[in-house]
Amino acid sequence: MRSMTGYGSGSAPLEGLAISVRVSSVNRRSLDLSFSLPEEWRGLEASLAEQVRQEAARGRITVAFEVESGGQRGGAAWDDAAAAEALDRLQAFAARENVDFSPTADLLWQIANAQRARARLPSEEAALPALTEALSVALRAFAAMRAREGEALLVDFLRRVQSLHRQVELIAARAPMVPEAYRGQLMRRLREAGLELDLDDERVLREIALFADRCDISEELTRLRSHLDQFAHLLRSEGEIGRKAEFILQEVGREVNTIGSKANDLAISRAVIELKNELERIREQMANVE
Repeated sequence: MRSMTGYGSGSAPLEGLAISVRVSSVNRRSLDLSFSLPEEWRGLEASLAEQVRQEAARGRITVAFEVESGGQRGGAAWDDAAAAEALDRLQAFAARENVDFSPTADLLWQIANAQRARARLPSEEAALPALTEALSVALRAFAAMRAREGEALLVDFLRRVQSLHRQVELIAARAPMVPEAYRGQLMRRLREAGLELDLDDERVLREIALFADRCDISEELTRLRSHLDQFAHLLRSEGEIGRKAEFILQEVGREVNTIGSKANDLAISRAVIELKNELERIREQMANVE
């Protein structure tokens, strides 16, 4: 099991430059890739995206590449001549407008940054091996983090599945007692109404039989146990499980709702409420699973 939340970074050298990449993701029902590449290398996005798809099947994944050279991000160095020219133009403009002009360190920094000259980047063909290498390193760290979080989620899911099983068995143990309890209630109400009927009276037996049929949940319990076993088995399987797990949980919820509507018993109704609460917690966590 893997979480859809993860982070990884990597780097690789390229002709005196340093390529770095950050890969991060959050949960999303489908795979949604977002790339940040220098304009000169945009044509490589499809190839790099395929590399990411080999590692992830779901999630909102952001891949951000950066180029560093000479201690400056983006492979850029200041163009002193251009910065000086910009400062002269500002001074001349201030003089024409009769505005006091006293350059500050902050202003000089802004002008210098605005006039950076980007170093010419290598071609796409030359850059692809370094980009692929840096991305591979980042994806390994990214996958390891998603796997670690997935292991923690698995432990939590298995504990909650056991909680669901306990509630199901409580319901199964209580269900056979419901018709008998109804018979007692029926006879008490008849006596309170001044009607003395024998327990073997055909009308009483028919009413009890109809009630027992209406509140019979044996089929729902069988399907519910099967769904929970399928879910526990799926949790331990490899690859993408999120979509299939969501479908199984939907079926579990359907059986729980049916049991709740047919129960006609306070103890079973309480167990159904616990089932629904635990099921909702599982659904919320499953939204983070690939």
